[in-house]
Amino acid sequence: MTQKPARDFHLHLISDSTGGTLHNVARACVAQFEGVEPIEHFWNMIRNEKRLESVYRGLLDNPGIVLFTIVDEHLRKKLKNFCRFHNIPAIPVLEPVLNSFASFLGQPSLSQPGRQHRLDKAYFERIDAMDFVLQNDDGQISQNLEEADVILVGVSRTSKTPTCVYLGNRGIKAANIPFVPGVTDLDALKAIKGPLIVALTESPKRLIEVRRNRLDDLNQRDDTSYTNEEIVEDEVRQARRFYAQMKWPVIDVTKRSVEETATEIMKIYAKKHSADTQKFRAKWEQ
Repeated sequence: MTQKPARDFHLHLISDSTGGTLHNVARACVAQFEGVEPIEHFWNMIRNEKRLESVYRGLLDNPGIVLFTIVDEHLRKKLKNFCRFHNIPAIPVLEPVLNSFASFLGQPSLSQPGRQHRLDKAYFERIDAMDFVLQNDDGQISQNLEEADVILVGVSRTSKTPTCVYLGNRGIKAANIPFVPGVTDLDALKAIKGPLIVALTESPKRLIEVRRNRLDDLNQRDDTSYTNEEIVEDEVRQARRFYAQMKWPVIDVTKRSVEETATEIMKIYAKKHSADTQKFRAKWEQ
């Protein structure tokens, strides 16, 4: 059966802040439709009528679907009226949620754009966590590892670094240590007591595929032990044996995205620190 060509359409993301929320919502929605390719038009920091005028021109030039997060009621109404007049589908992503909150809490929202990005304690905790991630990436076994919330251990190319970065962005101090048979200091690993240690594993077949792609990116030959089937299988086997010996929780990342792996790690962390669950969830949900 011939695959249908991708259907292009214009997608306007209009935000009074950075637009991160809109990007996530749009990506989640588009992923549910096959054969479509959005042409994104990103309009951020729309906080006055002058900037809104430039959005109008863009909508008329390239009509399509509009997703917007604007908390100022006046600007929100103007945009909705404009889209209604020109028959442009427009979805106020936050409006139903804010209305439900206001009804339940018995108070109106503050209608202040960008409040989720304010420089509060939680913000500086995330910055501190990201700094920790960068300082403790890829096997930096040092004394400050005991300050970590989470340490990831896994063979090469099991997405340890991107998972740590994701956790760091949630305010979780994460470090990662590669498991290399005959090279990794196992005694140093065994000596770590405070942080939660989570082991990552992956199917040898998938590992070989990822490693070959990595070597191609570096313009290197792949006929090495790094991608040898028997050696990779033994590497994974030794790693899993050591994880079982240490009784660490193990996550198979073969069919998981970085976000899914990080979410599972955060659940394990919350369970381990049940007394601090509320504090942890506050970090997680930012």
